[in-house]
Parts: sequence; structure tokens; C-alpha cells
Amino acid sequence: MEIRPRRLRNSKIMRGMVRETRMSADSLIYPIFLEEGSGIKAPIPSLDGQFRYSPDMVGYAVEQALKQGVNKLLLFGIPKEKDPVGSGAYAENGIVQQGLRAIREKYPETLLITDVCMCEYTSHGHCGILCGHEVDNDATLPYLTKIAVSHAQAGADMVAPSDMMDGRIAALRAGLDENGFSNIPIMSYAVKYASSFYGPFRDAAGSAPSFGDRKSYQMDYHNAKEAMKEAELDTAEGADILMVKPAMSYLDIVHALAERTDLPVAAYSVSGEYAMIKAAGRLGLADEYGMMCESTVAVFRAGANILISYFAGEIAQAIKKGDIG
Repeated sequence: MEIRPRRLRNSKIMRGMVRETRMSADSLIYPIFLEEGSGIKAPIPSLDGQFRYSPDMVGYAVEQALKQGVNKLLLFGIPKEKDPVGSGAYAENGIVQQGLRAIREKYPETLLITDVCMCEYTSHGHCGILCGHEVDNDATLPYLTKIAVSHAQAGADMVAPSDMMDGRIAALRAGLDENGFSNIPIMSYAVKYASSFYGPFRDAAGSAPSFGDRKSYQMDYHNAKEAMKEAELDTAEGADILMVKPAMSYLDIVHALAERTDLPVAAYSVSGEYAMIKAAGRLGLADEYGMMCESTVAVFRAGANILISYFAGEIAQAIKKGDIG
């Protein structure tokens, strides 16, 4: 008997029926940059098609995302003033807190997730409290906890710590529980590599370190077993979702983690990945839409349940059209 796999590829409707990897717009999260001030909708040169929004203008981004079928948002803040301890990150009227209230009041149907970190808020650009030129892990934990609690108080549905300090999930879980937010889940940047793919984000958020790098707390990209250790520690400390960041160059890690954990696995298709696809399309070197679709499917095929992407709206539309999903 001759086996012919091509029989099941003869038509679009046939291919759709036997498709192994399926996805939904429900699994997509769109990142939004909030900038302190008013009347701001500022293009981000390194992220073609993305903008910084003041709280009074963020409705433009939210409405567009909802129109495209995306109702989950990840909020990042860009403050006017920075200081050594990143006090703007946990201020009652900080930029993310303002954005949360503005979106929550007008768009109650959204799920609002907040990035919990200090790099956008510290004058030195590092993700924690400094002791000399080193980031002091344990001194940073109370500050991260204050940020998470302040976000919950302002209306966050979920917090997502991205700092990569040891023990931060346990600290945040305890702080949230003690302040009456035991129902707020934690999506941990459990496996966050020290990556060159973050460049456009650091430009967008003004978060590049003023000296040194982040290799003493973000992961070495040579390591895979260490990624599993980080994820297991965060699971034991109370994380509800585990994230791998970046996505495209770390699909082996996404797959290994999905095979190993019972928790939902998220992947963050980061700014550099987005910028490369946009640049290749703009220069006529490749099909932007096709690359977006293919790279998206790869993340879910590897085992991710959730994708954070600057293409979230376009991906949702591709799913609706049946080009992917």
C-alpha cells in the first residue's frame, strides 16, 4: 500500500480540518507603552506602528485592540522623573496606576496585566536597588512587592514581574495576599534571557542601563537546564503562569518547559523580533504578513498557551481569516 500524506493537503478546507496546531485570539496579549503627561500619542521609531500613549490618549490603542479581537493588555510605564529607587513605579499616581484607572473606567471588558520592574523608573536603568555597582537582590524584593501591590490597588487583574531577582515570586505572593489581593495571579517572567533582541524596547521605554549590563540577573542564553530550574523555583513560590522571553530564538526552551510543567506557558515575542519582521517587509526582502503568521504558529507549535506580541491585533485578524489558527 502506498502512503500519500499529500492527500490531506489538497485544499484549504482539508488542511484546516487536520491541522495539528490551533490557536485563538483569546490567547493573545498586546503590550502598550504609557507615558506620563497628556495629549501624547508619540510614534516609536524603533517599533514601526507602535506608540507611546498618555493615560488620556490610551483609549486609541485599547479600542483598536478590541476592534481587532484582542482584550488582554500588558502595560509598561514611562515616568517623567526617575530616581535611584524607582519610586515612580509604586507611587499611588504613577504612570501605570494612572493608565490602569483610565482603562478600567472606560473598558471594563479588558484584562489588564502590568509589568513589575524598576528599570524604566530608576535613574541608573537597572532592575533593582544598587549596592555600589551591583544590584542587591534581597534589598530589591520589598520594592517589587510595593509595585505589585500598588498595581493591584489601581485595578490590575494580573501582575508580571520581569526583574529576574531570586525569590521575587514568593515576595510578591506574600505581599499581595497580605494586602487582600490573594485572587490576583502572577505571570512570572520565569525564563528571561539576557538578549540582544530587547534593543527596540529599551529605546521605547528609555530603560537601557546607564552602566554595565543585566547579565548578572538575566539568564545566559547558553543555558537550558538552568531555565527549568528557574521555572521550577517560580512554580514552588506560587507563580500562576510561566513566561519564556524572548520567543523566536528560544522555542526549544518553550517546548521543554511546556513538556515539564502543568502551568500555562506564555512566550513573549519581543521588540527585536517584531522590528526584524517589520524591517524585512518594509525593505521588500520578505513577506511581512507571512513571516508574522509563520513565527506565531511556531510559538504555539512549540507548546505555548499564551503569546505576548506587538502583532497581537494582526495575528487575531489572521486567525479570524483562517490563515492561521
